[in-house]
Amino acid sequence: MTTVLLQHKSPVPPRGGWALWALGFRPFYLLAALWAVLSIPLWAAQMSGHLGSWTRGMPWHAHEMVFGYTLAIVVGFLFTAGRNWSGQPTPTGRHLQALAALWLLARVLGFTPWLLAAGLANAVFAWASAWALWRALRAGPNRRNDFFPLLLVGLGLASLGLHLQALGWLAWPEGLGLPIALDVVLFMIAVMAGRVVPMFSNNGVPGMQARRHERLEKAALGGVLVLMAADALGLHGLPLAVLLSGLALLHAARWALWQPWRTLRHPLVWVLHAAYLWLPLHLLLRAGATLEAWPLGPATHALTLGTIGGMTIGMITRTALGHTGRPLQAGPFETTAFVAMLGAALVRVAVPLLWPAGLLAAVHLSATLWVLAFLAYLARYVGILSRPRLDGQPG
Repeated sequence: MTTVLLQHKSPVPPRGGWALWALGFRPFYLLAALWAVLSIPLWAAQMSGHLGSWTRGMPWHAHEMVFGYTLAIVVGFLFTAGRNWSGQPTPTGRHLQALAALWLLARVLGFTPWLLAAGLANAVFAWASAWALWRALRAGPNRRNDFFPLLLVGLGLASLGLHLQALGWLAWPEGLGLPIALDVVLFMIAVMAGRVVPMFSNNGVPGMQARRHERLEKAALGGVLVLMAADALGLHGLPLAVLLSGLALLHAARWALWQPWRTLRHPLVWVLHAAYLWLPLHLLLRAGATLEAWPLGPATHALTLGTIGGMTIGMITRTALGHTGRPLQAGPFETTAFVAMLGAALVRVAVPLLWPAGLLAAVHLSATLWVLAFLAYLARYVGILSRPRLDGQPG
């Protein structure tokens, strides 16, 4: 992915007009940020006993972070990058509005007794997005990215399976459902980080020499696919811990080649390096949890808050700036969002490990920092996402 899209012969909206439906990143970044601000306080209040349960057996918080927040950003990013990869249009206008409405419908149905309808809405959103992306990619000359629609199809199946399980209609094997969905997201992040983090670093930081080693790239990405298979097959105990530890070393070596220590004065770059560092930490923490050295929660939140949260907040700022013709510079709002997200991950991972009795306090503080990150994002980017590009180009 680059920060400039190929130009198309679509109408250019007038400067200062409404451009929310001009390209996929605009509505889905905005919806994801709004959902991040609304859903986490709801879950924290429910966990504290201040709200009744509406989940009816569904792991609502985990589901919404993966299939609500994360999937919205993934779809927005892929529609935007997919147009660049293929040279073909991805959904805009009414088509994009229909997909956004479907995503919203799935969120609303999550609060109702209609679990099957919620599951179908979630799945159809993922599958319709996969089809739209597939059409664009297949019409282009490059086959390098054809696997992304298949991953979206898999996420749709995982979401539907969780709803069917909650209804008692399906019994998932231990490694399916949310664990596989998280592995899929981890694989997506690992692929895209390997492409963009070295490039963004070398382009944005004077003197940077971020490098990629081809064999290491293949081993690190292939290892995530092996982990996905291991989770699906129910591998556990020492063999799984060895796999996780070896994979952590591979991704730590990959991260070190990107020279993260040179990025500290460049927030748009260091946030991506900091987010990726949480990936090997997640794998190591999960290895320890597999051997029952500590609970699984810190490992899960190292991935969801550290890697996914950090990488998404970093990418939805950078790509929104780049794809609206603005300078790639972080101001106070961006830096606040990045620091708050890093703090949310540190609190949620470290406190349960070092002070288990402080879990509830950690949840509240982490939720507050998460919300602060996205309030800062919304304060800066609502206008950016809803107005035309500064250079007058479409998108």
